[in-house]
Amino acid sequence: MTVDHRQRHLEGIRAVISIAIFPLQYMVNLPFVAVDWADEVLTFRSNLIDENRTLRKKQQLLEVKLQKLAFFEQENRRLRSMLQSAKRDWEKVLIAELMAVDFDPFKRLVQLNKGSNEGVFDGHPILDANGIVGQVIHVGPLSSTAMLITDPSHATPVHVNRNGLRAIAMGTGEPNRLEIPHIPNSTDIQVGDLLVTSGLGLRFPLGYPVARISEIKLVPSEAYAQVYAEPTAHLERTQEVLLVWPESSTEGNR
Repeated sequence: MTVDHRQRHLEGIRAVISIAIFPLQYMVNLPFVAVDWADEVLTFRSNLIDENRTLRKKQQLLEVKLQKLAFFEQENRRLRSMLQSAKRDWEKVLIAELMAVDFDPFKRLVQLNKGSNEGVFDGHPILDANGIVGQVIHVGPLSSTAMLITDPSHATPVHVNRNGLRAIAMGTGEPNRLEIPHIPNSTDIQVGDLLVTSGLGLRFPLGYPVARISEIKLVPSEAYAQVYAEPTAHLERTQEVLLVWPESSTEGNR
């Protein structure tokens, strides 16, 4: 060994042996390398899965927030439209939310979250951005009950906006249908005609949209036509309504 250390006679032999056994060493180490590689791959894949799951949760939260923002934007637009529609003839308006709906198929009643504490009174007219909704029929301190114009017990004095023809819009109990009774067959009335409040009865002010004529049936053997109209207000979709006070109202009316 001393001779070998000084004269390096065995270096060539060791080099040859090292080259010869390298494949064997590689094969021996290969399983350990493969295990380390597989562990790294699995760890990386697990991290990707966790990161992807986190990103999906964040995306879902952002989508929910966007939907909520879209809802509030639409609600804000709807409320602005409602307030603008009432601005002309009312000195005071109050937004009320629907708390409950009567599911009796023969009635069209809703409960509002405003009552006598806010000045609501029996007969209080209510509307939305598109027209007349109905009127309050019962008032409590914190809530009130309103009858929609489609209730079978409700009658709204109207006239045809095109020619001034006076009529009565009667509720049918159906969600989006009014009946206009006692219209002679020869009367000048057409599908699409707009019916507006006539101001008679001192309940609703003059000129607010109520419905559009949707169907006219002429029965030759009868003196009167069967006339139906569709309310302009979104009675079955609205979540808020306007309680309105006419300019001429006084505390004695409340």
